Amino acid sequence: MPSPEDRTGPTRGVRQRGPIQMRGDRAERTTTDQRLLDTRGPTDWVHTDPWRVLRIQAEFVEGFGALADVPRAVTVFGSARTPHEHAEYTAGREIGAALAKAGYAVITGGGPGIMEAANQGACDAEGFSIGLGIELPFEQRLNDWVDLGINFRYFFARKTMFVKYSQAFVCLPGGFGTLDELFEALTLVQTHKITRFPIILVGTEFWGGLVEWIRTTVAAQAKISAADLELLHVTDSVEDVVAIIEKSQRGLDESALIGTEDAW
Repeated sequence: MPSPEDRTGPTRGVRQRGPIQMRGDRAERTTTDQRLLDTRGPTDWVHTDPWRVLRIQAEFVEGFGALADVPRAVTVFGSARTPHEHAEYTAGREIGAALAKAGYAVITGGGPGIMEAANQGACDAEGFSIGLGIELPFEQRLNDWVDLGINFRYFFARKTMFVKYSQAFVCLPGGFGTLDELFEALTLVQTHKITRFPIILVGTEFWGGLVEWIRTTVAAQAKISAADLELLHVTDSVEDVVAIIEKSQRGLDESALIGTEDAW
């Protein structure tokens, strides 16, 4: 068998780029350091997939670092289009305040409407108000009631932060964004990716039709199990919201205590 030095054709012009091997016409003639330091060159590279991976990594690192010391928290979702004078804005503000008084940080998407209401309510009660914003094609900034704010480029990085640092989701009336977060949370709980995670829908009139359709069509046709219906809590009461979350947390704390005793 000829050695690699004796072979011709495919082995000619082999170069290493870190862990990547390239040969022939695909082999780059300059080193990574040279391309970094020697010339400005075109800027297309910042839009390539390998570079996006680094941006994604940076978003996770930034988010994990900023939120690592956040106390127990609850995420509140709802429409960005809700005006200040609307009753749903008032409900969002009351929920934010009640959660803060119960010792929870309040996390929202950081935008206007219901998100602003919940952040404002947390500030009213001298609680911790967090906003996780997202880059959108239209201008939208973090609202003025956010104590700690992070802006994300990628929805999936932002969603991870909502789930990782929350003990519950509270969904007030909203549009596609609220529905997206609602059903993602339901899927994660249903598949046991997250456990003891209450999902609370505030507004029986708004959510009633959806819940009824899930019960009479989705569950009735065995697309989900009857037990899955219990993953949703529907209420109009701020007190119920806090009580449901507190009950879930007591169960989680008791499970953790039992696990500690078993370990001994």
